[in-house]
Amino acid sequence: MSKNTFLTESMEDYLEMFYRIVKKQGYVRPIDLSTAIQVKPSSVTRMIQKLDEAKFIVYEKYRNISLTAKGLSYGRFLVWRDETLKEFLHLVKADVGVEEQVEGMEHYITPATMSIIRNLILYFSSNPENLKQLANLQKENLYPDNEDLKQLRAWLFKHRT
Repeated sequence: MSKNTFLTESMEDYLEMFYRIVKKQGYVRPIDLSTAIQVKPSSVTRMIQKLDEAKFIVYEKYRNISLTAKGLSYGRFLVWRDETLKEFLHLVKADVGVEEQVEGMEHYITPATMSIIRNLILYFSSNPENLKQLANLQKENLYPDNEDLKQLRAWLFKHRT
């Protein structure tokens, strides 16, 4: 894998979980990943090799896996992104299917947009009266021109509002 290759969604998910496990227990074993992500050990082995080639982790067969400085940096961002999106959705009362919504958004949102979302969280947290105004606006019009858009893919979440 060349150094200019982008992380795939799956690679991001693995790297995020690597980071979470390392922060919790100080090391990662393939079985830890297999259990946490709920995939077969063979899938974990293939992904470990890809992340090792991309210099996000250091992998030696039959040993624990460690994150490189690059892996720590990206992993920290991926966890922050996940937590920040969840915090934002809860803050603006978009509480239906938060996990699913975040999983759908997180791989397609840029770091610059994440900074904007963080700033919105800070702004609304320090200006709760404006958050109330936003909540009132949300009550007025759920969709453009009051359209019934329940056949959009997002409604496949097993939640109702």
